[in-house]
Amino acid sequence: MPADQLAGRQAFHVMSITDNIKTVMDRIAAAQLTRRDPASVKLVIVTKTIDSERIREAVAAGAAILGENRVQEAKEKIEKLGGIASWHLIGHLQANKARHAVKLFDLIHSVDSLALAQELDRQAAKLGKVQNVLIEVNIAGEASKAGMTVRKAPALVREAAKLGNIAIQGLMTIPPFSEDQEDSRPYFCVLRELAESIAKEHIPNAAMKELSMGMSGDFEAAVEEGATLVRVGTAIFGERI
Repeated sequence: MPADQLAGRQAFHVMSITDNIKTVMDRIAAAQLTRRDPASVKLVIVTKTIDSERIREAVAAGAAILGENRVQEAKEKIEKLGGIASWHLIGHLQANKARHAVKLFDLIHSVDSLALAQELDRQAAKLGKVQNVLIEVNIAGEASKAGMTVRKAPALVREAAKLGNIAIQGLMTIPPFSEDQEDSRPYFCVLRELAESIAKEHIPNAAMKELSMGMSGDFEAAVEEGATLVRVGTAIFGERI
């Protein structure tokens, strides 16, 4: 990793949450240069394992979207904190947790099968809600990660878009881990190109307006390649113990 990137990462551990959020937002803005409206990229602050006090501090500093990995942990926090921000599910979702997920989250980033989409649709219908979702794409084909293959993702979009109580807003991906964010860039390019290809089909109920990609170590490359949602936790709260 280049020395300047390493120094930037180390700085996150000694600065306040407020300062870290400002630093991340400044880096997002710089990554966009003049090519995009700064408002087109939304920061999802990942609050996995983070206590309520620090979450409140993040919200006070301007956090508008909070991202949780697990339904049960999110449920406990939302019951305690309420609607202090928009809550997103960014982690893997099992179908048996769909009932809780549609009650808790404004956007679910991790729909990776038609069966899950159908269950979310059923549960959302019971609430009279249209659940916003993203289709997760496993671009690298990693066995340790969920998500559709690039080849099969368009078919899932077409079928899931027929459901009346979910609304497909775009795609999500998690590239293989690397210390160098340039290693992630090709995966971000593929997701953007896949979204553009699907958008050309003009599928009803499938808006390819959101690309959820990029985390603490590679969000700048993600923004440069078209991300609209970046999921950042460590760069805000420091390394989790």
